[in-house]
Amino acid sequence: MKKWYPLVLLTTALLLSVGCAKDQNQIKIPKDAAKMDVDFSWEGIPACSHESPEIRVSKVPEGTQELRVRLKNIDIPAWNQGGGKVKYDGSGIIPAGALKLGYNGPCPPGGRLKYEFSIMAVNAEGVIIGFGKARQSFPPKK
Repeated sequence: MKKWYPLVLLTTALLLSVGCAKDQNQIKIPKDAAKMDVDFSWEGIPACSHESPEIRVSKVPEGTQELRVRLKNIDIPAWNQGGGKVKYDGSGIIPAGALKLGYNGPCPPGGRLKYEFSIMAVNAEGVIIGFGKARQSFPPKK
């Protein structure tokens, strides 16, 4: 057992340091990133589906090659709602259903919760050059 003690101690310390580290999924938005306007509607989107709504983005900076999208549950931030990437076509519209792999739509347990879409404009070098976000509750009010 004495031979293994240093290895066990080192492994435990490593696991604790990784577990206590900052959120690795947090994205740092550059201070000089352009401010974009974002709008969307949950109308017609079923609960607990992988169908993303149409998202409208304006003030997208020149040089944008890709839009990266994240959905965050504001009321229960530990739930990973995912997101996706779409090639920017200049239209300012991310079509409904465009977020395929990795997107988990809203699935509030017995009530309404707030959700936020964050959109990052990324250039050919992979640098974030624009950022915007919008929040709405799900399910939508009728």
